[in-house]
Amino acid sequence: MTQTTPNHTQTVAGWAALEQNGKITPYVFKRRENGADDVTIKILFCGMCHTDLHHVRNDWGITFFPLVPGHEITGLITKVGSNVTEFKVGDRVGVGCLAASCLNCEFCKDSLENYCEQVQFTYGGIFWDGSITYGGYSEMLVADRRYVVHVPDSLPLDAAAPLLCAGITVYSPMKEHNMLQAGKKLGVVGLGGLGHVAIKFAKAFGLHVTVISTSPSKEKEARERLGADAFLLSTDAKQMAAESRTLDFVIDTVAAKHSLGPILNLLKVSGNLVLVGAPDKPVELPSFPLIFGKRTVTGSLIGGMKETQEMMNICGKHNITCDIELVKPNQINEALDRLARNDVRYRFVIDITAKSHL
Repeated sequence: MTQTTPNHTQTVAGWAALEQNGKITPYVFKRRENGADDVTIKILFCGMCHTDLHHVRNDWGITFFPLVPGHEITGLITKVGSNVTEFKVGDRVGVGCLAASCLNCEFCKDSLENYCEQVQFTYGGIFWDGSITYGGYSEMLVADRRYVVHVPDSLPLDAAAPLLCAGITVYSPMKEHNMLQAGKKLGVVGLGGLGHVAIKFAKAFGLHVTVISTSPSKEKEARERLGADAFLLSTDAKQMAAESRTLDFVIDTVAAKHSLGPILNLLKVSGNLVLVGAPDKPVELPSFPLIFGKRTVTGSLIGGMKETQEMMNICGKHNITCDIELVKPNQINEALDRLARNDVRYRFVIDITAKSHL
């Protein structure tokens, strides 16, 4: 991350949590001026991830304030640095979770920057010049060109914004574990911001999809709107037992404490369960379903930049977007409260340019 420290900063308007009270208020702060390897982006839309909620409320005990959340950012480039050749003014672009990495370790060299030990995230991190990273709940962003992707012209910028986190979070493990094979059977645990995108990827590649949920009311939505082939109520022991050893893969998107035992029993022998949700308390992992089924449980964290661009291109080809509800900046706190209650289908996206104030 060795670069020349910029001589100047610029003033930016945004929205931040100033202390641990869970409330977002208007906030004026500084960003660096555009450097040689940077692009400046006029932010048009920013998705509201469950991670934003955790950070705003300091659920994980790692937040430092003031915090400007947001890592599902889309907008237009307004300025490019002298070393930038892959972007130009006017390009439609996106920025996800990554702001910086060391560029020299084995993971960075293999385009797995998300696993670099020195990785810094789009908000709540410390950038190479010592400044705090602030996210997309703001009017503009200066980003290192290496952590920016093109958004295909076929994708609307509002519904594409959550792909920068939710999309890559499910696409990366699906690709890594060879899930995207026509005819294979995939279980998706949880029908929310991550789960509904996983279904869309799976159906685009011809998989048989079973949604596994604690909410019976979601069956109609899963089957009729999203095209799932089957639905299992995870609290119904008979339903779960009847589908034992039927699935090739499971992707678990749930961000709350739950037991993996009944879910593991749905997998065939040598089946794989991937965790992408981030509960604030440990999940239950009984050993017998692992041992008797030779099953594996793995985790996955977003994806590298090469893979993120690949994911965006696939979304453009298959017209994959997120199902969203647009909100104005003066509705951010209401949206966060609703997000805490899982009262959203399936992603809030802030219209940054909407003429409203908190």
